[in-house]
Amino acid sequence: MSVNQLGVDVDRIWADVMGLAAITDPDRPYTRRSFTPRFLEGRAWLARRFEEAGLAVRIDTAGNLIGRRAGRDPGARAIAVGSHIDTVPSGGRFDGIAGVAAGLEIARALAGTELAHPLEVIDFLAEEPSDYGLSCVGSRGMSGVLTDAMLDLIGPGGEHLRDALRRVGGDPDRLNAARRHDVGAYLELHIEQGPVLESGPIDVGLVTSIVGIRRLEIVFVGAADHAGTAPMDIRRDALVAAAATVSAVRQKAEELAAAGRGYFVATVGILEVAPGGSNVVPGRTRVVIDVRTTEPALTQDFVAAIDAASLGYAHAARVERTGFATLSEGPPVACDPALRQVLRESAQALGLSATDLASGAGHDAAFM
Repeated sequence: MSVNQLGVDVDRIWADVMGLAAITDPDRPYTRRSFTPRFLEGRAWLARRFEEAGLAVRIDTAGNLIGRRAGRDPGARAIAVGSHIDTVPSGGRFDGIAGVAAGLEIARALAGTELAHPLEVIDFLAEEPSDYGLSCVGSRGMSGVLTDAMLDLIGPGGEHLRDALRRVGGDPDRLNAARRHDVGAYLELHIEQGPVLESGPIDVGLVTSIVGIRRLEIVFVGAADHAGTAPMDIRRDALVAAAATVSAVRQKAEELAAAGRGYFVATVGILEVAPGGSNVVPGRTRVVIDVRTTEPALTQDFVAAIDAASLGYAHAARVERTGFATLSEGPPVACDPALRQVLRESAQALGLSATDLASGAGHDAAFM
């Protein structure tokens, strides 16, 4: 059996992906930041495609664009397929978009087939980290965990997230209406954003779990002395402690990743140095660490190790570690074994190779 025999038109999926790709900030393809005019243009394009596929289109109070087809059984829970069309800056053509396009094509392919369950295709609002400092805005709203504190977050020009939500068709005063208890299953096709499948090569990855993500901030404070007149033996160089910490992050992450206890990665993605002059000893540094794992115990081991190590490096460099804090934290989420088995059997029926793997990226599925 092939996908064409199922009524799936691969060329049509490609045309949808390219159609959305054309809606981008012209100076930095491919970019559609959530809440921007470009994003709203993409949403309008997608809503038209939903309607052409015979779906009833609405925006829920959490700002999610939903295309729905009723099922035969009025009491049956919906089967939802979706992802997101917003992007990070220069985020590419496929991240999120592939999942929405796949859901749209499923609706088209099943247009002549009677379904017991309702079918929904969802474009979740602001899956990517938004300019308001929050990701997965729409799926948080649909799962009932979008809080007032989150809605009070401030973005560009001093606008609150709650006001931005209104601009895109949501209603922050009626968020409870977006919360769903009638979804029986949710599927999200996504690009891997990694090398495992391509290096196999393997056709399909069956996600066992979505990693928990914790972001740590460490601040070191020393003395911003003159680089030429401060003797080496009395310097208080904050970058020395930060650099040693960066190295320790890599070393500990490699150790935990190789331990066989679960998926684990850690990355120093931000390293700020002040005052930042070539002739000034760094007086302050800020290190932000992104920690991702399927096993919370690994995060605990990692944090304890980096806590102790960074204190030691601060002492050795004659600086103070003035901050060691968790900026954000979310737990890992296991994917449903029964749905994974259905997908495995479907891959076999289509002659596709498949493997189990953890997803190291965050997704709306984690909240669904």
